[in-house]
Amino acid sequence: MSFIAGVSVIPSSGAAEQWWRDPLQLERLITQNPEQAWGGNRLPTIPKPSAELPNPERPLTLAELTDLSLRNNPQTRVAWQAARAAAAQVGIELADYSLQASGALSYLRARQVSQTGISQPVIERYAPSLTLSYTLFDFGVRSNQLEAARFNLLAANLSQNRTLQAVAFNVEQAYYALLGFEQLVTSGQISLRNAETILDATERRRQSGLATIGDVYRAETAVAQARLMLQRNQGEAAQARGRLAFAAGLPATTSYLLAPVPRQIEVGGLTESVGGLIDRAKSGRPDLIAAEAAARSLSATSRATAAAGLPSVSATGIYASNFYVGRPDGPNWSLGIALNIPLFSGFRDTYNTRLAEANAERQRANRDQLSNQVELDVWEGYFTLQTAAAALTTADSLVRTAAQSLEVAEARYRGGVGNLLDLITAQADDVNARVQQITSQFTWYTAFSQLNFALGSLPLSPASLGAPPAPGSAPVNPAPGTPSFPPLQIQKQP
Repeated sequence: MSFIAGVSVIPSSGAAEQWWRDPLQLERLITQNPEQAWGGNRLPTIPKPSAELPNPERPLTLAELTDLSLRNNPQTRVAWQAARAAAAQVGIELADYSLQASGALSYLRARQVSQTGISQPVIERYAPSLTLSYTLFDFGVRSNQLEAARFNLLAANLSQNRTLQAVAFNVEQAYYALLGFEQLVTSGQISLRNAETILDATERRRQSGLATIGDVYRAETAVAQARLMLQRNQGEAAQARGRLAFAAGLPATTSYLLAPVPRQIEVGGLTESVGGLIDRAKSGRPDLIAAEAAARSLSATSRATAAAGLPSVSATGIYASNFYVGRPDGPNWSLGIALNIPLFSGFRDTYNTRLAEANAERQRANRDQLSNQVELDVWEGYFTLQTAAAALTTADSLVRTAAQSLEVAEARYRGGVGNLLDLITAQADDVNARVQQITSQFTWYTAFSQLNFALGSLPLSPASLGAPPAPGSAPVNPAPGTPSFPPLQIQKQP
C-alpha cells in the first residue's frame, strides 16, 4: 500500500472489491443475511379510509345500508377512477386529429477569435421558431385507435355499473346473514331457558322421588348443549356484524343497529321461465356487455396496429427567425408534405399485429366463457330460489308440528305420565324446527338476492322478475357522459 503525505490513496483489495460491487453502499439498506428480518424506523403512515358513519341509535334498513356502502366502499371509487381514466384516453386519441404545434426559443451570446488572434465583436442572437404538423392520411390508425378507446370507455362504464351491483349484492348477503344469526341467537336463548326450566323441574322431581339421578344428568346435558349452540351462534353473529361493516365500507368496530325484515314472506311462483331469464341476463348483464365492448376495443386495436406498418402522409410547416442585436434579421419558413414509408423494422410490425390479434381473440374467448357463466348463474339462481321457497313452506309446517309435539310432551311430563327422555327429544325437535325455519327464511332472501345479481338487475319483488324491461331502458346505473354506440349483440364464436 502506498501513501502520499500520509494519506492512503490505494484501498485494500477487499475494500476495493466491496466498493466495486456496491459503489453507492446500497446493501446497507437491506438485511445482511437471508434469515434476518428487516426492521425500519421510517415507515409511512397509512391514512385511515374516510367513511360516513351511521347513527348508532337509529336502525338501518337494507336500502340505507346499500346507499351507505355505495358511498363508502373503496371498490366504487376504484371503478369510477377506471372510467375516468378511460374517458381521458378518448381525449388522448382525439388529440391525434388536431393540428400539432410546437414552439422553441433559443438565445446565443458568443465571441469569436479570428485566425490572426484578433477578437471579434460579441454576437447576440434570439431565434424563435414555430413548427406545425398535421396527419393527412394514415390508413385508419387514428380512427381505429379512437374506436378502441371509445369501446374501452364503454367497457369501463359498464364495469362500474357491475361493481355497484356487486357492492349492493355483498351488502345484501351480509345483511341477511347477520339477521339470520341474530335470530338464531334469540332462538338459542329461548332454548337455553327452556332447558334450564326442565333441569329445575327434574331436580325437584328427583327430590320428590319421581326422577332419577340419570334424568338429572340428561337434563344437564341438554342445558350444556343449548349453551354451546348459543355461544357458537353468538360468535357467528359477531363475525357477521364485522363482515357487514366491511361490505358497507365501514370500520369493523362500527356500532350500528339493523331494522328487522318482515317475518312473513309472500312467496309466489316466478312469472317468467328460466329461459326467458337467461335471455334477459344475456342482454342486460353489464359485465357481459362490457366483455363484448372490450373485445371490440381489442379488435380495433389490432386493426390500428396492422395499419401502423403502412405509409402515412402528413403536412408540415416551419417558421423561424434569427434576431441579431445590431444586425439585420434572418427570417425563414418552409411548407411541405411528407410521405413516411416504413421499410423494415426487423418484423416488429408483423409480430405486433399478431400480438394484437391474439389479445383480441383471447378477449372474445373470455366473453364466450362469461356468457356461459351467465347462463349457469341464472340457472342455479332460478332453481335455488324455487328450492328455498319450497323449503320455507315445509319449515313453517315443521315448526307448527314440533311446537304441538313439545306442548303434549310438557303436559305429559307435568302430569307424571311422560318421561324426561320424551320431553328432551320433543324440545330438541322444537329447537331444530325453529332453526330450520330461520335458516329457510334467510336462505330465501339470499337466493332471491343471488338471482337478482345473476340477472344484472335489482328488482324490488319476485313478481318483477317476470316483468319485461321498459322499452328503450338503459343499463342499470348508466354512467353520465357515456357516448352512444351501435347496439352490442353478443355473438358467440362457433
